[in-house]
Amino acid sequence: QITDTLGTDLPDEFLMIFTAGLFFCYWIYKPLVLSKKMIGHPLIVLLIISFAWSLLSAIFSTEFLLSFKFLLAKSWYAGAFILAPLILFREKKMISKAIMALTIAMIIVTIITMVRHYEYGYTFATINKALYPFFRNHVNYSAMLVCLIPVVCMYWYSVKPGAIKRLSFIVLLILLAALILSFARGAWLALLTGLLTVWLIKKRLLVLSYALIIIFLIGSLFWIKSNDRYLQFAHDYKTTIWHKDFGEHLTATYQFKDVSTAERFYRWIAGVRMIKDNWLTGYGPNSFYNNYRPYAIPAFKTWVSNNGEHSTVHNYFLLVTIEQGIPGLILFLLLAGAMLYYSQHLYHRINDIFYKKIAMTTGVIIIMILTVNFLSDLIETDKIGSLFFLCLSMLVVIDKKSERNLRKFK
Repeated sequence: QITDTLGTDLPDEFLMIFTAGLFFCYWIYKPLVLSKKMIGHPLIVLLIISFAWSLLSAIFSTEFLLSFKFLLAKSWYAGAFILAPLILFREKKMISKAIMALTIAMIIVTIITMVRHYEYGYTFATINKALYPFFRNHVNYSAMLVCLIPVVCMYWYSVKPGAIKRLSFIVLLILLAALILSFARGAWLALLTGLLTVWLIKKRLLVLSYALIIIFLIGSLFWIKSNDRYLQFAHDYKTTIWHKDFGEHLTATYQFKDVSTAERFYRWIAGVRMIKDNWLTGYGPNSFYNNYRPYAIPAFKTWVSNNGEHSTVHNYFLLVTIEQGIPGLILFLLLAGAMLYYSQHLYHRINDIFYKKIAMTTGVIIIMILTVNFLSDLIETDKIGSLFFLCLSMLVVIDKKSERNLRKFK
């Protein structure tokens, strides 16, 4: 945190700026390095439209400076994790190197974390201490862990029996153990949805399931909001506390006595109430913290509602709606849905085993990211945000690669 209003992620963000800058210099030098078909891909077009809407909502923002900084950061995220990979990922060798670099780096951090956590007795209360300085908290760490598991699974499934296969299985067991010891409920749920996604892609049911879940969640929201039903879930301020023991933490969760769950309700309710006053363009990107308090309901207040960390609403879909209006949410849902469509479509269209597995793995990771973002807001972070955009660029590259192969075959 450089000042009260300016912070950065070191060294990630400077590397993003450097990579994005290199890409744009190279693009100016060789404009044809990205074809019009690549830039005109539906996923890229949807992303550009979504970014344009973010720009429009920033113009009408209640916090123009914060929104402008958000857009700057999003531009080098896109440059580093979408546009640059469109050039780099054209060969299987480069894709394999990128996957290996990510996997090895994360495994090293995981082992360091587990050794440190062992010194603290693998307790729920000390997991965040063991993560410093690699991750801000166990939520970010667990989200990266769960998204790496399908990558390692794909590799283990692909290699022939032998020492490498045994080693990859050991790595998989380490990652699963680390995920359990991360004590993150959202990541555990994401692992289950990821397993289900494999079956849904094979049965061509992924996009339909995604649409039905959206309809169900919207219906549930209207039901709980009508007649102020949500007031029935108000907790007792005195008994809603943070639990150091994870067993007590889980028990408190379903009893609505866990402070993190209760605080989510506090902010979700405030967030939903905010929408009606700025439903079209929202309050502007990165503006939730400065606007939500007048909409909060005291009955749901918790011990941590002073929000010293300046954290947001802990639901990315709601956050987008608040900050960029209902059109912003629709655009994000369309983009995520299109990514799921292409992962399923490419899996069934492609005959190349390598790209087929990449398409499947990408679809699983996207669902996992969407799952953890239902309880958090990680798309704009340097960890999960980078994976989300890398998945998008990977799908574009595979789609264009397979199109060329189909034309050659014909």
